[in-house]
Amino acid sequence: MGYKEVVSGPKLVAVMGPTGSGKSAVAERLADKWGAVLVNADAFQVYQGFDIGTNKPENRERYELIDICEAEEQFGVGEWLRRVEGMLQTAWDAQQDVIVVGGTGLYIRALFEGYAEMSGPPDPELRQELMRREAEEGLGKLVEQLEAVDPEMAGRVDLRNGVRVRRALEKVLGGGERIQIEVPDFRKFKFGLDVEVEALRQRLEKRLLEMVDGGWIEEVRKLNDINVSENAPAMRAIGYHSWRCYLSGATTFDEAFAEVLKLTVQYAKRQRTWMRREPNLKMIALQSWDEAGIEAAVSAIRTSID
Repeated sequence: MGYKEVVSGPKLVAVMGPTGSGKSAVAERLADKWGAVLVNADAFQVYQGFDIGTNKPENRERYELIDICEAEEQFGVGEWLRRVEGMLQTAWDAQQDVIVVGGTGLYIRALFEGYAEMSGPPDPELRQELMRREAEEGLGKLVEQLEAVDPEMAGRVDLRNGVRVRRALEKVLGGGERIQIEVPDFRKFKFGLDVEVEALRQRLEKRLLEMVDGGWIEEVRKLNDINVSENAPAMRAIGYHSWRCYLSGATTFDEAFAEVLKLTVQYAKRQRTWMRREPNLKMIALQSWDEAGIEAAVSAIRTSID
């Protein structure tokens, strides 16, 4: 089922894709051609000081909703939607296109399809049922269910912790109140970048080496120096805990590197799973990450819209 037919006026376009797929490059090229506003839809790029590990774009000043939170602040889909609402109205008043780009699929789905935020206490019957299933079937079955119904949530939860897995399922399965935001009558489009799996894995390994060479470990050391808590929401971003363990002497560099790469590849897999279930999403093949490949993807998106 597609969106309501709107034949003219500004566009609201989402560019999705697994980590390392080239989303920002494609989105920035589109923004150049359309004079569009760029809005960040990455749950961790909102945090100040978490730059290299979250792979913030080089031209971050072009984006809305980057570097808006301290590490200890809670920031989730509800707050993101509320902030985006005003930006969309401003763009609409100026008759300007908007491009939303990022790896947090839940944010994009919430904006385009709607979102229900859990409110009030959890359902005690649901909690008891999840506890019973964990005891009888094992934690692994609950983890499988969480990964199936909400891969993004699964990526943010310690899957070895039964309490956290159950709480996540309570939030996903328990329903809640729909967050109501006013979205002007943009022409809406969602695109996902389709990249070859093994080529992406190799790219992620190369990128990780570049991130380390670019100062990621030093970035983590600075976070240690200002006493950022291990429990800070920003510390859930992939890699920061692993490099902290390396800096403390708990692991070797090779062990930490291997763990970060493994977590990153797993995250990319969850993102691809999410996109396969994303409603109203049109996949765009990205054959390469050079100039020709990016331009071909941009042309395919423009052709699809026009």
